[in-house]
Amino acid sequence: MYINICPSCECKNCLVFKPYLDNAFPYDELRPLTCDGQDTWGSFSLTLIDALDTLLILGNHTEFQRVASLLQDTVDFDIDVNASVFETNIRVVGGLLSAHLLAGRAGMELEPGWPCSGPLLRMAEDAARKLLPAFQTATGMPYGTVNLLNGVSPTETPVTCTAGVGTFILEFATLSRLTGDETFENVARRALRALWKTRSDIGLVGNHIDILSKKWVAQDAGIGAGVDSYFEYLVKGAIMLQDEELLTMFLEYDRAIQNYTRFDDWYLWVQMHKGTVSMPVFQSLEAFWPGLQSLLGNLDSAVRTFQNYYSVWRQFGGLPEFYSIPQGYTVDKREGYPLRPELIESAMYLFRATGDHTYLQLGLDALESIERIAKTPCGYATVKDLRDHQLDNRMESFFLAETVKYLYLLFDPAHFLHGGGSEGDGSWEEGGESGECVLGAGGFIFNTEAHPLDPAALYCCSRHAQDQQELRDVLLSLSQPAGKSGRQSKPPAKQTDGPLPGQSESIALKPGEKKTPPLLTCPVQPFRSRLSILGQVFTDNT
Repeated sequence: MYINICPSCECKNCLVFKPYLDNAFPYDELRPLTCDGQDTWGSFSLTLIDALDTLLILGNHTEFQRVASLLQDTVDFDIDVNASVFETNIRVVGGLLSAHLLAGRAGMELEPGWPCSGPLLRMAEDAARKLLPAFQTATGMPYGTVNLLNGVSPTETPVTCTAGVGTFILEFATLSRLTGDETFENVARRALRALWKTRSDIGLVGNHIDILSKKWVAQDAGIGAGVDSYFEYLVKGAIMLQDEELLTMFLEYDRAIQNYTRFDDWYLWVQMHKGTVSMPVFQSLEAFWPGLQSLLGNLDSAVRTFQNYYSVWRQFGGLPEFYSIPQGYTVDKREGYPLRPELIESAMYLFRATGDHTYLQLGLDALESIERIAKTPCGYATVKDLRDHQLDNRMESFFLAETVKYLYLLFDPAHFLHGGGSEGDGSWEEGGESGECVLGAGGFIFNTEAHPLDPAALYCCSRHAQDQQELRDVLLSLSQPAGKSGRQSKPPAKQTDGPLPGQSESIALKPGEKKTPPLLTCPVQPFRSRLSILGQVFTDNT
C-alpha cells in the first residue's frame, strides 16, 4: 500500500519528498493548498529532517542519500530562532539519530567506527547541545522554549507541559551512548526523577507544571495531550536501556491510571489529587495507548480500547482532536484532524501482536479516508473540520514522518524493522571499530515521532567496549604468575579472604567459604530476557 503523492512519477515510494522539495524547501513545512512553504518549529527545513528515514524505510536508498547530503550542506542550527525544546528533540534530534543509524542500509559511505561516529550523528549532537541550556534549572526540569543562539530568555515562562519534561530519555541516552558524552542522558534522567517526585498522593501527574517551583498549574490528569509521550518514554526507555527504574515508574503510574481514569475502556481526564472526572473526552493523541499497552502484554485491555477509538474513526473518517464520550460527538472548536498517526501506530503494534486482520482494515480505511478527504494537487492537507471536510493550509511534518511510515509498516510484516528478512538480504549489519558489533538484528524502538532507534548500536558504542575491556583485564590477570601483575598496585594493608591482586582464584573453596563473583559482568538472566520476547514486554508476574 502506498499513498501516491505524485502519480506521474515512476516510483511511488520515491515521491514522499517531491511536493515538499518542489514547493516548500527550505521552509519547515509545506502549505498544500497554496503550494508554498512556511516556517513553524524552528526554521531548519524540519520536514526534510523529520521524514528522512521514511525514504529509507519505504525502500528509496538513492533519494535518502541525496537528501542526507543536502541536509549536511544546508542545515545550520547556529541561528537566532526560538525553538520548542520538546519538538526539536523528537523531530530533529530523533530524526537525525534514526537516519544516522539507518545510513548503512542506504548504502552511504560510513566513517570508520560507525555507528559511534558519522556526520548525521554530529548534526544530532549539535542540535541537542542547543537544547541543553533549557535544562540548567534548580530542579533539573527544562524550560519549554530555547533560543538556539542565545539560550533561554530571561523572560521565558517556567510553565511547561508534562511531556515537555519527560520526553528526552530515548534520544538523549542514544546520543550519550553513541558519543560517549554522558551529559545528555544525565540531564534527561534528572528531569525524569524530578518529575516523578511531583506526583500526587494518589499517584497521578497533571498537565502543566512550573519547573522552578514544582507546583502544578494545570491539574488535569490523563493520557492525552501534554502528558502522553511521558508515559510512552518510561516504557520504551525501560526496553531500550534495560532499565528497571523506568519500568517501575510506569507500572506505578499505570495502577493509578487504571484506578482513576479508566471507564468502560475509555480513559477520561480527572483531577490529579482527587481522582474526580474533569473532562469526559477522548483526545486523538490518546490513540497511542493501545499500542503501548501491547508492548506490556496487556492485550485484552488494548484491544477493547482500540475498538472504542476505531468506532470514532468510522463515525467521521478520521479522529477529531477532541471527542465527547457522553455526547458521542466532536467538541466545539476541536473538530479537526491534522492527519495524526496514533491510531494507525496502535494498529501496527496490535496486528504484530495478534495477527487480527481488523487492524489491516483500519489501515485500509485510513488510506481511503486520507486519499478522499485530504489530498490536494501538491500534497495532503490538515482536515480543519471532520464534519464537512474543510481543509486547512498545512501539512505537518509528522504526516510523512509518522502517518505514512506506520501505514507502510502495517502492510509490510516482513520489513526489517519488524525483524523480517534473512542474513542473505541484509537483515543485520556489522558495526564498530573492527566490525565486531551486530546491528539491526531486530528490536528497534520507535521514538514518539516514529524514528526507529537500534538498541544494539547503543550497546556497540558503550557497553560492548566496556565488556571487552573487562574481558581483557580478566584474561590478563589469569595469565600472570602468582604475585605478578601487569598493573601497579599497592600492597594490601591486611590479609584478606580473597586472592591477592594478580593471583588466580583457586577452584577449591575452603569450608564455609563463598565464591566471589568474577570481574566480568554477565548476569545469568539479564533484564532484557525477562521482559522482551518477540517484541513483547512482560513483567515477572505476567
